[in-house]
Amino acid sequence: MNRYTLHETFVVHQYSIDEWKVEPHKHNYFEIIFIDKGRGYHIINDIRFPYKENNIFLIAPEDIHHFEIEKRTSFTNFKFTELLFSGKINLPDRKYWLQRIEQLLHHPNIIPGDVISHEDDRSIIWDIHNVVLEEFKNEKVYYQEIISNAISTILSIIVRNISEKYNSNQRNIPVGHNKIDLILSHIRQHVYDNDLTKISFLSDKFNMSQSSISTYFKRKTGESIHLYVTKYKMKLVEYRLQHTEFTIAEIAYQLGYTDESHLTKTFKKYFSMSPRQYRKELTIS
Repeated sequence: MNRYTLHETFVVHQYSIDEWKVEPHKHNYFEIIFIDKGRGYHIINDIRFPYKENNIFLIAPEDIHHFEIEKRTSFTNFKFTELLFSGKINLPDRKYWLQRIEQLLHHPNIIPGDVISHEDDRSIIWDIHNVVLEEFKNEKVYYQEIISNAISTILSIIVRNISEKYNSNQRNIPVGHNKIDLILSHIRQHVYDNDLTKISFLSDKFNMSQSSISTYFKRKTGESIHLYVTKYKMKLVEYRLQHTEFTIAEIAYQLGYTDESHLTKTFKKYFSMSPRQYRKELTIS
């Protein structure tokens, strides 16, 4: 499996082709793919989805994808890493913005295909797409900040549409691969609220008894629900230590820990050092 690496924070690629010659692949960056014109199929994580003009796709780092082109297709690709947003931590809504980005960082593409459900949102994103192209092309003063804010807005709209798709499709899912994906997605989406990741809440939401969902989750993931939530929180703590200036106490509060000492004790189990030591090591390296 090929893995492509992006060495820049943000790039734009535009091209028109009759045949897709790139093998299915992963990459270390995000990609928003705009279909300017054309027709065919987009295969994401082995699911084949028809595409047409004005469709918008979001590809996350662990997604595997390629295209089957039926009619000559023009693509515009926005490729970026999370470093694009490293300067945005002082926004008034920084906590909520960060949660949206983290959902995409660790969210499997469980409902693949065109990411937009509402045509009004599609129009907004295409308008922002045009702004990004102009800023990227002309490189006027503050163009990097404008692009960063524009991509953040696009991602916020995409998260809203993905969440609505998820909520509309989560009922009456039979126990199987799809259901475990939905449970994992719920945990990732609501990991900031301890009440929404408790076994009692999950069993009610997914119409399973507490013992059944615990056994099912362990069989599918190899971990208990509690352990999975804890490990996932540690990923988020690590990310925030690396990419934000939040204090340890702020991070503890954001992720539902009772206090800084509780977070520190848990973090040490997985990283063999305190969050403060971890951040200090980052500055040294």
